[in-house]
Amino acid sequence: MLKITLVAIHPQRSPQAVPLACAFLKEALLADLRLKDAIRVEIAEFFLEDAPAVCAERILASAPDLVAFSVYVWSREHTLAVAAELSRRAPLATLCAGGAEPTANPAGLLDSGLFRFVIRGEGEGPFAEAVRLATLGLQPVGVPGVALPGEPLGALPAPVDLACVPSPYLSGQLDPAVAGGALWQLSRGCDFACAFCFDHKGSGGVRRFGMERIEQELRLFARLGVPQVFVLDSTFNKVPQRAKDILRLIGKLAPQVHFHFEVRSEFIDAEMAELFASITCSLQIGLQSSDPGVLRGVGRGFDAGDFARRVSLLNQTGAIFGFDLIYGLPGDTLPLFRASLDFALSLYPNHLDIFPLAVLPGTKLYGKAAALGLKHLDAPPYTLVSTPDFAPKALEEARQLATACDVFYSRGKAVAWFNAVVAALKLAPSAFLADFYRFLGGKGVGGEQEIAEAEIWGLQREFLGEIFQGRKKQRLLPLALDLADYHHHYAGALLAAPPVPPSERELKKIDLLARPLALASSAALVRFSYEILDILEAGDLELPEFASCFKQVASWAVIYPAEGEVRTESLSKPYFELLQRLDGKRAAKALCKELSLPVAEARPFLEFAAAEGIVILA
Repeated sequence: MLKITLVAIHPQRSPQAVPLACAFLKEALLADLRLKDAIRVEIAEFFLEDAPAVCAERILASAPDLVAFSVYVWSREHTLAVAAELSRRAPLATLCAGGAEPTANPAGLLDSGLFRFVIRGEGEGPFAEAVRLATLGLQPVGVPGVALPGEPLGALPAPVDLACVPSPYLSGQLDPAVAGGALWQLSRGCDFACAFCFDHKGSGGVRRFGMERIEQELRLFARLGVPQVFVLDSTFNKVPQRAKDILRLIGKLAPQVHFHFEVRSEFIDAEMAELFASITCSLQIGLQSSDPGVLRGVGRGFDAGDFARRVSLLNQTGAIFGFDLIYGLPGDTLPLFRASLDFALSLYPNHLDIFPLAVLPGTKLYGKAAALGLKHLDAPPYTLVSTPDFAPKALEEARQLATACDVFYSRGKAVAWFNAVVAALKLAPSAFLADFYRFLGGKGVGGEQEIAEAEIWGLQREFLGEIFQGRKKQRLLPLALDLADYHHHYAGALLAAPPVPPSERELKKIDLLARPLALASSAALVRFSYEILDILEAGDLELPEFASCFKQVASWAVIYPAEGEVRTESLSKPYFELLQRLDGKRAAKALCKELSLPVAEARPFLEFAAAEGIVILA
């Protein structure tokens, strides 16, 4: 009996920490009738934070004959460290590796002397054949897709017939509820061949899993109450009709599950935008740059007007989406990157993910790096060091802008008010963010990892105070702060779990004035400098115009979740103060007396507040 351990090393603990590749390999081995009774297979999972010696000890606890690592850019160095420990402690065990990193850069692993062989390309076929030979005591010489030390690299294996690939979810090999999320592979390959990306793997096409399997997996996710699903499909909407069919299926079978999709803008139409908005999901769109010349240099076309029009369809429907940006592509410069950042932010994405170029082995850019003058790290993460157009100092400035954008805009949930504030200051978004980064430096903050989520709102308010004063726009500051405050509390209410309010029948039996009440933890009491309902009714407002039309008048509000939406109730000051004083100890009637608030008026208000889940019985 050949004992096999498949090893997955995750970058961090998250709902995406799912050993999907290992599970596919295990399914392939168990489905091979020649192997079924000759092997025993288990999966071992680790994280980058786990010490290599501890990982090795856990792997060796089952005394495996063959240890196979699933290796990505982020896990290569850790894999090598674990493999070194295994070689020292169990020199007779066979070590091998497969995955994206060995496929693109097999020498990087084979030259270590730790691995007997590596698998390149899709692993189900070549790994099963290598295991079959191992059960016979033979080496996998001449197996397509298997690379051996000192031997020339052969061709990649033929693509796997996806109809013959069992689902590790449907078989029970993977429980999608364990990690708090599922990785859901809908296709393999990519129709595009962007020079910086390895997704296409030279396949020149995409193979897609059948709709029957997709429906069965969706039903499973819904039945198990999986909270979120990360869709592994490089371009989910490449075939629009198929994408729409899947979205309708999700709406029908798994409306409570949150899905994450990667899409391309050019395939979005009004119907698709409505379907995305009709389910719980978020979209990631690979913009990368807004400069057509830069994108043309990496094999992508770009029409800024068409991109903006299609993104506007998402905004019109309320679909949640974000963009990817890469700085340092060939021909890119710091001014061009700033222009891309300005363009991206003008379209109201819910977040931006901004990265320096990584010159990944196996990509077209890697092969042309020297000719293009792309200097990069030789080992993972292969990050760009400089280009003829992007000096190290400029790359550092781009990194600072990326940090500022992530903190202020994405993590700061500023999407709804950012452009209005920047326009009022007559600044480009990138200039505003550069000032914010300098502000952070003045606060002694060295990096975004040092900033806790709870600190960001306060930093936003403090920075707004400084920049409005510095640009002599103090008159507009109260309105800017109102916007920041409202959307901060709105975002909090959106994520909060509301209490279950009493029924109308139950309320009739309760004397709310005689009972101690408390403000629900999901409700926020907020003071504003302007009437908040006027601000909300103004929609996409311009600060100078609004401030000219409306006078500052103090207002008070409660912002809270109820029945699947966030509600804002403008309050008179006495009712606001009554809610403030509800401490779960004293009866509301005594508080009304302190506030000189007639109980005849307070009673219906408290009934409303209880029915809405604003207050709870202590």
